[in-house]
Order: sequence, then C-alpha cells, then structure tokens
Amino acid sequence: MNNSILSFVHRQDRSSDGKTKITSNMSPDEIAMEAIKHAVKALRKRHLLEEGAHAPAFIALSRPFLSQGSEWKEKAENLELELQQCYKAQSRLSEQLVVEVAESRVSKALVQEKEAVVTNLQNEFTQAREECSQLKEILEEKTRALDLVLSENQALRTQLEEVTLKAKNAEAENKMLIDRWMLQKMQDAERLNEVNALYEDLKDRLKASSIEQLARQQVDGVVRRSEAGAEYFVESSVPTALKHKIHAHEGGCGSILFEHCSNRLISGGQDQTIKIWDTNTGTLSRTLNGCIGSVLDLTITHDNNAVIAASSSNKSYVWDIASGRIRHTLTGHVDKVCAVDASKCSSRYAVTAAYDRTIKLWDLQKGYCLNTIIFHSNCNALGFSMDGQTICSGHVDGNLRLWDIQTGKLLSEVAAHSQAVTSICLSRSGNTVLTSGRDNLHNLFDMRTLEVCGTLRANGNRVASNWSRSCISADDNHVVAGSFDGSIYLWSRGGEIVSTLKEHTAPVLSCAWGELGKPLASADKNGNLCIWT
Repeated sequence: MNNSILSFVHRQDRSSDGKTKITSNMSPDEIAMEAIKHAVKALRKRHLLEEGAHAPAFIALSRPFLSQGSEWKEKAENLELELQQCYKAQSRLSEQLVVEVAESRVSKALVQEKEAVVTNLQNEFTQAREECSQLKEILEEKTRALDLVLSENQALRTQLEEVTLKAKNAEAENKMLIDRWMLQKMQDAERLNEVNALYEDLKDRLKASSIEQLARQQVDGVVRRSEAGAEYFVESSVPTALKHKIHAHEGGCGSILFEHCSNRLISGGQDQTIKIWDTNTGTLSRTLNGCIGSVLDLTITHDNNAVIAASSSNKSYVWDIASGRIRHTLTGHVDKVCAVDASKCSSRYAVTAAYDRTIKLWDLQKGYCLNTIIFHSNCNALGFSMDGQTICSGHVDGNLRLWDIQTGKLLSEVAAHSQAVTSICLSRSGNTVLTSGRDNLHNLFDMRTLEVCGTLRANGNRVASNWSRSCISADDNHVVAGSFDGSIYLWSRGGEIVSTLKEHTAPVLSCAWGELGKPLASADKNGNLCIWT
C-alpha cells in the first residue's frame, strides 16, 4: 500500500498544477496525509464536474416534452442511480484508503521492529565473528603446542626404546655374568668338597678310636646294654594321659622335635618363632627370633648346640642355642624350604629340600652349600641315614629315594605311596625308615633292601597336610601319627592300634617321641602343644 501511495504521490508531483508540491524529502506520514487530502479534493472536483455535466440533463428532463418524456425520465433515473453508485464507490474508496493508511502505520512499526532486530542480530553477528576469530587464534596456538608435545613425545619414545634396548642388553650381559659366576661358584664348591673330603678322611683316621666305640654301641640295630651308651637305651612306654597342654604359637605349629637324649621340646610355628619348652613343667625356656616366614620343619645337630629351621621365605636359619643368636642364614633356594635334617654323626652337615625341586647339602661351619641335587619331583620330607653318607627323601610323586651325599647320585628308589609322601622318620637303629603319605598309609621300609616290612592304617586316620610329620619310638616298637580330626593314633610294629589319644580340636600336624622313651608330644593347626605320658 505504501508503494501505491508513493507512486501516486510521485505522479501527482509530476502532473501537479503547481498548487500542491510533494517532495521526496517528506516523511511517509506526511506523504500519506498529503495523498489523502489530494484524493479528497480530486473526488470533490469530480463530483462537481459530474454535477455540472448532469445539470443540463436535469433541466431537460424537467421540461415537459411529450415525445421524449419517458425516455429522458428513464435516462435521468439511470444517471441518478449511477451517481449514487459513484457516491458509494467514493465512500468505499475513502474507507479503503483509511484502512490502508492504518495498515501502513502498523507495517511501518513492524518494519522498525524488524530493523531493530536486524541491528541486534548484526551486532551479535559481529560479536560472534570476533569471538570466532579469537577462538581460531587460540586453536592455532593449541595446535602449535600439540605439535610441539607430539614431537617431544616422539623424541621421548625414541629415547625410551634406546634405553629399553640398553636395559635388555645389560640384562642379558648380567645373566651371562651370573651364569659365569655360578659356574665358578660350583667349581669352587667342587674344589672345596674335595678339600673337605680329604679333611674329613684325615679327621676320621684321627678319631678311629671313637668310631670303634660308636660301633660297639650298635650291632645290627640292637644296643648292647653292657657297653657304652647303654644308659641312653630305655624302652618306650605307650602314653595314656595328657600331662600339659600349651598354646605355643599364634597360627599353626608345623614342626616339633626333642633334643637328643633330653626332655626339652623344640617347636616352630607360623608366628615365625622357635621356642624351647621344659616338658616336665610345661614352661617356656627360650625363644629364638629372626626367622622370616612360617617355620615348616626343624632339626637339631647331634651335639644339641644348633637348631636349624626351614621357612617359607626360601631360606633356612641356623641358631646357636647357647646364645640364642642366628649363626647362619642358608640362602640358595628359590622357593619355600619345606624339609631339613642334620647329620646324625657330625655337627657340620645339614640337608634341605625346597619346592624348587632341589635338595642342598650345607656346611654348617661356613654356611656354604656343598652340593645341589636337582630332581623333577618336589621333595616334602628328608632325613640323614645313621652313618651320615645317605639321604632319604620323600617326594610328591609318592616315591622314596636314597641319595649319595658325596656325589649326589640317586642310589635307589621305591614307590612308597600312591600319593605324596608327607613324612620320613628313621629309626634310632638306622635299619628302618617310616614314611607317611596322603593316601593315609604309614609304611615301614628296611633301609638295606627298601622292602616294606609293615603297613599301618586306621579307619579314622587322615593325614592333615603335605608336611604332616609322624614318628617312630626310640625302641622301634611303636609308631605315632596325627589325624585331620585331631586324634593321635599309636600302632605297634605289627600294625595293631594300641592307643588313640584325643585332646586336640584341630588337625594334628606333627608328632615327636623323646629318645629317652618318653614323653610323646603333638602339635596342631591352632598352635597348641600336648605333652603325653
């Protein structure tokens, strides 16, 4: 509508008679008002012109012409009707013009609002463009920093690869040096073995008289009571009553043994301590500390001067009983040491077995490994023969094996059990060895032929662990073993159950019988000791 008004105004400007002059410098409202005024004037002028044009007709019609009266009357009526229609059209045009002017004003207001919105959007667009440029600069800086970090990372990765390669080369060189060092060490050990063998040979020759005296004490496993050593021979009595019950260790008590020809009991447990007890009074005499790891097995030298403990820390520890201090720490195994024994005729040698499938012979004076035996089956228990020249070992595969102490060669073996061997105990005569297994059997073997001379079993007897220790009495007439239900079974050598002792409430892990014939001691998984008489 505004465009039509403006075009009309411009036409009026071009065709004006000079009385009304509208220029383009006028505001839209002024232009609209001028247009309205001009339109009203034009209508009035047209009306006057029409009135002047129709005046003769009215005059003529008013004349009484007879011939043309009806015709002119009809024309007059038509013209009057046309005039009325012109008036109506003029009125409609005026109203339409007013409506269009109002709509023009509303459209103008909307246009102003849209222009304001467009201005705001332009400002926001400008601001967003500035922010975008700033973000683009930040992105470029971050990209440059990232490129720098990536280059540094690549350089560090290259440096790491070089260092890793050097480390691998150093590790390989270190392994080679260790192998050379171990080879040299083994060669030194062999030379030392030769020197020790020569030394022992000379020592044996110097002690020929003492050896003859020892030979007189034992003949075919029977002690001559009329000769030296008869004071230590006592027939073992079958225990029937509990004398003392002692809570010895926190956690299980895995190993116990008596001092040679003494009533003092030595125990080791999971609390990493070794304790010495007076079985007559049930009191603690001494505690040996310093072991790292649970104590899995114990032994004592034949002169009662040193205690050796096998531990789960891959080491064995040698204590001097008089001072209570650790004399040696025997290192060399790479898995837990589960068995240990000392020579029955020399305080110098001990043997250990570990779950690294090795058996090691040690010089207790120097704390040095003299020989290493490697075998495919782990050893759970072992013991020295009475002459100190043979090692008996019980293995996870259920076999009993005999080894030469000097050469480390396997002398003989026998399938002792259908499952793992858990315990080995040599009789005091040296002619019988007792083995216990996870098949819940206890077998007696003749050491000279490795033939079974007795099998002991009981319906309720169940071996508690892979390191459950049974024992044979000093007179070789009885065997004692603990069970998973806390019971202790005693058999005669003929295989008859002579007694069943029940006091423990936890699985019995170890039993020991004093060399003087009494007392009997037992230890369980709760760390309790029972002394039986």
